[in-house]
Amino acid sequence: MSDLEYDLVELPLIRQLTAMGWKHLEGAEHGAVIPTNSYASGRNDFDEVILEDRLRDALDRINLDPDGKRWLDPARIDSAVNALTRIPSSSLLEANQKATELLINGTVVDGVQDWEGGKGRPVHFIDWKTPQNNEFTVVNQFRLDIPGTQGRPIIPDLVLFVNGIPLVVVECKEPRTSSLGKAVDQILDYAEQRRGDGSVGDRTGNQRLFHTVQLTVVTSGEEAKLGTITARLEHYVPWRDPYPLTKEQLAEERGKTPAQLSRQEILTAAVLNPGRLLDIVHNYVTFMPTDQGKMIKAAPRYQQFRAVDRAVRRLRTGRTRARDGVHDRRGGIIWHTQGSGKSLTMTFLVRKLRSTGDLKNVKVVVVTDRTQLQGQLSETMNLSGEQVDVARSAARARTILGKHGPGVVFVMIQKNQDGGGRGGAGLAAGTPLGEVNADESIVVLIDEAHRSHTAALGANLREALPNAARIGFTGTPIMTRKGLRKTSVELFGAFIDKYRLKEAEEDGVIVPILYEGHTVKGAVRAGRDLDEIFEEDLDELTEEEREQLQRRYATKGQVSVAEQLIAAKAKHMLRHYVGKILPEGFKAQVVAADREATVRYREALIAARDELVQEIERLPEKILQTPSDELKPRQAYLVNAAARLDLLKRMEFVPVISVGDAHDESRYTEWTDPEKQAARIEGFTRSYDESPIGFVIVKSMLLTGFDAPIEQVMYLDRNLREAELLQAVARVNRTSDGKDFGYVVDYRGVAKNLLEALRIYARDDFDADDTEDVENAMKDPRSEIDKLDPQRDRLRMMFGGPEDIEGCVQRLEDAELRGRFNVALARFLKTVNAVLPDPAAKPYLADAKRFTVIKITATRRYREDGGEFDPAAYGAKIRALIDEHVTSLGIEQKLPPIALTAPDFAEKVEALPGPRARASEMEHAIRHHITVHRAEDPTRYQLLSRRLEEILGQLVTDWEEQVLALQELMTQMTDEQPKNPFGLSKVESALYGTILAETATSADDAQNKHLADVARTLHRIAAATIHRTDFWSTGKQVDQEDFRRHIFRVLDDERVGAFDQLPKLASLLFDVIKSNRQYIPRD
Repeated sequence: MSDLEYDLVELPLIRQLTAMGWKHLEGAEHGAVIPTNSYASGRNDFDEVILEDRLRDALDRINLDPDGKRWLDPARIDSAVNALTRIPSSSLLEANQKATELLINGTVVDGVQDWEGGKGRPVHFIDWKTPQNNEFTVVNQFRLDIPGTQGRPIIPDLVLFVNGIPLVVVECKEPRTSSLGKAVDQILDYAEQRRGDGSVGDRTGNQRLFHTVQLTVVTSGEEAKLGTITARLEHYVPWRDPYPLTKEQLAEERGKTPAQLSRQEILTAAVLNPGRLLDIVHNYVTFMPTDQGKMIKAAPRYQQFRAVDRAVRRLRTGRTRARDGVHDRRGGIIWHTQGSGKSLTMTFLVRKLRSTGDLKNVKVVVVTDRTQLQGQLSETMNLSGEQVDVARSAARARTILGKHGPGVVFVMIQKNQDGGGRGGAGLAAGTPLGEVNADESIVVLIDEAHRSHTAALGANLREALPNAARIGFTGTPIMTRKGLRKTSVELFGAFIDKYRLKEAEEDGVIVPILYEGHTVKGAVRAGRDLDEIFEEDLDELTEEEREQLQRRYATKGQVSVAEQLIAAKAKHMLRHYVGKILPEGFKAQVVAADREATVRYREALIAARDELVQEIERLPEKILQTPSDELKPRQAYLVNAAARLDLLKRMEFVPVISVGDAHDESRYTEWTDPEKQAARIEGFTRSYDESPIGFVIVKSMLLTGFDAPIEQVMYLDRNLREAELLQAVARVNRTSDGKDFGYVVDYRGVAKNLLEALRIYARDDFDADDTEDVENAMKDPRSEIDKLDPQRDRLRMMFGGPEDIEGCVQRLEDAELRGRFNVALARFLKTVNAVLPDPAAKPYLADAKRFTVIKITATRRYREDGGEFDPAAYGAKIRALIDEHVTSLGIEQKLPPIALTAPDFAEKVEALPGPRARASEMEHAIRHHITVHRAEDPTRYQLLSRRLEEILGQLVTDWEEQVLALQELMTQMTDEQPKNPFGLSKVESALYGTILAETATSADDAQNKHLADVARTLHRIAAATIHRTDFWSTGKQVDQEDFRRHIFRVLDDERVGAFDQLPKLASLLFDVIKSNRQYIPRD
């Protein structure tokens, strides 16, 4: 850990936590190479994940009998502790689910004979109702040894414990110099989840720490994000609102202005406040399946927490219909933009209601057309043992809504259909119900209120439940009826909470959408020429080819659905897709005018694909071997497409449409069959490695309520309006790894309809910010091209002359400059990737290549990310460019930095240009060597680390002398052994050095034969002890503790140091033995 990381991130966080009531234990003194005293962190051993003494005390303290007296004896406490620490499971997620259930609901231990007949009694690990009854502890530099290794540790920066139970893990990084992605990767390594399938593979961490962990935090001070044990980088989100505090209130507490508050301070105040942390864990953190069926752990986002809390406050303080005399004032609108997690917000609200005293017995009625939401809420209710009732018919709705008392009821309504056919499962909007329940203790939650709560349905529900509170959830609060606009506010009441599109984009919850409009000019009367189809398709054609194309598509009627024009649009779609979208592995949705057009689009896309494949296969070898930036745009497009030829050949294009009653309905049967349709939709959501389905072609289906992060582009050839338009384009704004933008390619001019939607927003019910929010819903792709010049100039200004590669690398030794360079380069390369294959990117490719070489060299020199460079982080098109360039220079991207002990290290160093480069390489090789080997002999490597800093401090700019001094230090590290007058082995020397470091009071002690004999004795005892079967396994902690006590007794018997030093020294020596156990022969 660097001084900057500690001083600017970790220490301020610790101070803020202690100010809020957390007790701090220092796991290691600042500057220590590695924590060496487990007692400092409240444990007996570095294998322990729970602060057991604190847990036992809390169990005894918070579990009282009816008279308020303690009743748990040691045996019952043992039983409770074992329930939490010995969880059988096949995976970390399964263990975490079981542990979470125990934390929420408690466990059962043997009862007391005189108390209710001795039946088993519940025991709680945390007092959720009274936060101040719990103990909150934060440990920094929390060392935990990795099972099955030679004492190799992980050291999370901070672990937050409640009653000794780890609930939060925090990983810190230096401000401005490190990506939070590195912090996320570290947490995944600690939890052994980097493989993505939950399997362990090579040991990188200790899963037992994460059995009970509920939240994870990554922070660099300026930036801070919240996640869970299953989250990847793209799932971590910032917490930008200190609610229920205002920024002004928090700033006053922190002695700052609101503008000076860091993201870390805001997240800490909001989430890690002791009471709110318990609220979030108890009422919000949940498990849920993804669309692909994978179970994940989800934490709330700040707008979800805020909306739920405000909704509960409104329900508790608003006037009922009887008190108001006109309307029920307990409800309102939660307007959270599309893609921001409204379904989870509803789930969190139901869960919060169940733990809120005066609301826990309300009947919750959820009105939706999404079975996914029903399943999600049912899973969550299982945590509290509550069942969900579902009504898909009027009769069933009357029955279950008519029951008095608490419950959760889903009223399923019909989805919009593609027209001309039958309705789907669920209530039709106009189904009358009559009055079925006049209770006030009913809360109706309306999902996607703008589409599901039409006038007819709204009136029927108000009649059925006349005194209920109503809360509408929407991403587009527009509703119309027969041309008369009517907003959700008019139907439900004032806004409860708003989370606008701009905020979601800034938080990384959704990606920005780039809008491209393509006007298709076709014949509208027989005999009239087609002047143009798509300008970009004509740019490279000869005059003769232009005329042929015009003749081919002239004099066609029914412009929007004519087969010839659909063919032209399909060809354009495929070209855009293959050049812009396919390289990143994402998929596409086509929105057609009607069901017939969906089938025609499928045929046209297949024909366009086959034509493209033929063009690629006809390319001369010479063209294929030419660098893409030296080719004409059409040639470069074909060459890049050739890399994905096999995928193109097997790519599938599938209509997804509803059943109708047309006379030739058999034409559509293949695409309306429910089972086949479900399988195809599932295939579309998966990667190309799992399914070849690349395009879904729809009329109305999948335009709302369909979340497929793999979808990046929507090709619009249907006239959409108002809420349906805004919802449809939001299909492409879901986040996914490597997805920086969504694209809407418009062939119908729907931008005009967007303006109409804006006019509906522009009324008194909405703030000026609301209208501005929708105006920015889709951006011009030229805005990305405009970023290239300033981004390149910013990089050039860092160095002056970027042509001098080694000079630039040397300047990047400054960690702060290196951090700014990394951020600026990432932005530049991602923008180039977004613009490619547009020729507008070509003038910037030389700089992209040059700065990438600087990045690769600096990454290796300064051992960032293990010295490896991954161009995939910047996008597939940039990766192809970089691969091609660095290969031509003979640079190996995946080659790790050469190790200090490698036989050719000196040769590699000597080949570097100049003494400064050689000194820099040697310095960072030495630092890496110390980091890797420090656990084997902490005392020796602490001294070597200090000697390195002395050399660098004394010879700041004398590079020749620095090289000589570093060569001498390297020799000392790799060849020379420490002075050893007593003939000690390597491990005995490490033990001897540790004893000296803790007990020596004068220089004469360095030649203490008695201490050398003690080291030999300990080595001999270790040789006879540690090779027993499974001695180092977690199940042998008793044997390990006996061995530690044996070490303590030897130190005491031999009178080594003061008695109060011995517990710490015994732990240190135990750790040295554990780290070197492979070097200790069996006795």
